[in-house]
Amino acid sequence: MKHLAKSVRTFIGAKNFEESRNFYKDLGFEESIISKSMSYFKIFDTLGFYLQDYYLEDWINNSMIFVEVDNVEEYFIQLQNLGLQDKYKEVKLVPIRYDDWGSECFLHDPAGILWHFGEFKK
Repeated sequence: MKHLAKSVRTFIGAKNFEESRNFYKDLGFEESIISKSMSYFKIFDTLGFYLQDYYLEDWINNSMIFVEVDNVEEYFIQLQNLGLQDKYKEVKLVPIRYDDWGSECFLHDPAGILWHFGEFKK
């Protein structure tokens, strides 16, 4: 099968929708409001996700998103400089981990969704 897709977008939930909206804007995403309970957040034309005003603990606790970056060390410094873990009570930034495949750091959003920011070995 030949896929003619233009993008892949996941849906994620929020424990506190307004707080999560502000978090993702502070993280550098651009918001497009779809309805009072859903927004689309993007960083490039084809990289984004839907944030819903919906929370189911088992779903959120098992949601992970991997974002490939060019340089994880530089990206981690930029994340630190945003101070999101100081501004948002539930946000946690985890230092870089180095593995055989590459390296990554982690960021838990206000609801608990785990973001992986990683760089593959060249």
